[in-house]
Amino acid sequence: MAAIQVVRSEWTKIRSVASTVWTLSLAVVVTVALGMLIAALSKNEFDNLSARDRLSFDPTYISFAGMSLGQLAMIVFGVLVVSNEYSTGMIRTSLAAVPQRGTFLFSKIAVAAGLALAVGLVTSFVTFFLGQSMLGSLRAEIGDPGVLRAVIGGGLYMTLIALFSMGVAAMLRSPMLSLGILMPFFFLISNILGNVGATKKVGRYLPDQAGSKIMQVVTPVDDDTPYGPWGGLAIMVVWVVAALLGGYLLLKRRDA
Repeated sequence: MAAIQVVRSEWTKIRSVASTVWTLSLAVVVTVALGMLIAALSKNEFDNLSARDRLSFDPTYISFAGMSLGQLAMIVFGVLVVSNEYSTGMIRTSLAAVPQRGTFLFSKIAVAAGLALAVGLVTSFVTFFLGQSMLGSLRAEIGDPGVLRAVIGGGLYMTLIALFSMGVAAMLRSPMLSLGILMPFFFLISNILGNVGATKKVGRYLPDQAGSKIMQVVTPVDDDTPYGPWGGLAIMVVWVVAALLGGYLLLKRRDA
């Protein structure tokens, strides 16, 4: 089957599964709503901040506060795109139709990545503008130094989260097992490692902590991270490539 036909087939699969559509919709709603709420609360608390905290106040990054929950939906999306066929048994039919497993997997990844990028960019721009509207006089403008990079970076971050989840799901094949590992990893382990003094230097190299650096415009006063926004995104890309490569190698070596 020609590559273009495989891509069309994968697009049809993703579009026809209601759960994937709902998870992407949820990613938008949660990210935007929580971002607006945190921005409004931050505006009200600004006068109570110390002089040191005001120096670290980052209106752009505050509007992305909802990403912490929005990425949850992107993780679910990435897992479902890959593992749905395993849980239903359709993977045998798919691989019979497309024996070239690399073509099969990377067509799926390409379609999902394009969809995640479109949703991620729309979400990022909407949450930025609505979040800044809640901040009033404290807001940042899209033309300010580093702001456009941060907003575009927010969309790239959401896309990479989905791709990393796809790689893990391709390795594990089970939606429950994949989510059972990814959820604690991003919402518990990463936070613990990043906030405990003894492990902080390790935690900053995890995909979510490194990748989220791209959304920062103002560097916190006490931040000694040895890489910048693009360096952090590059670290996240390495994690994603490793996950996808692992998924590809295992798909090639084992039965459906």
